[in-house]
Amino acid sequence: MITMGDFVPEEHPILREVADQVQFPLDDATKQLADDMLEFLINSQDEELAEKYQLRAGVGLAAPQIGVGKQIFAIHLMEYDEEGEPVSPIISQVMFNPKIISHSVENAALQDGEGCLSVNRNVPGFVPRPRRVKFSYQNENGEKQVLRLRDYEAIVVQHELDHLKGIMFYDHIDAKDPWAKKPNMTII
Repeated sequence: MITMGDFVPEEHPILREVADQVQFPLDDATKQLADDMLEFLINSQDEELAEKYQLRAGVGLAAPQIGVGKQIFAIHLMEYDEEGEPVSPIISQVMFNPKIISHSVENAALQDGEGCLSVNRNVPGFVPRPRRVKFSYQNENGEKQVLRLRDYEAIVVQHELDHLKGIMFYDHIDAKDPWAKKPNMTII
């Protein structure tokens, strides 16, 4: 089971390296890593388990964040009802060798900025990203999949893709004016 102790510190060089492609068929260690990554996200969103194991809640996790330089990330995004109770997963998937095929010209940014399980501090500012993306990845069987996402889901995937390229979310923040709304940018 992955815990917060498995995360490398923000200054670790692996977070600035380009991750290696995953070869198929997956070996047992890579399969286990993928399962553990998704399990961490699910557990981190469960209040009881998160408290018991002192997990910070997350919706995405890239392998470099836990010291593995492979092109793997997991996403676990839930749909919630009016009372804030989880209804069903929007995306609950491990993705291998992902890449963006196309993206919109229009950008979006989260109203409160982004956070990261690898960054134990608040970094204020808008993180502009394409509002819509089409990207491909391989599933655990090596089969190519294509997804089109927009708004929050697109931002989450791009955040994790950046980890595979050695880019941190705060690299996108305008150093002179962190909360500057750029032209052609929607705040969500």
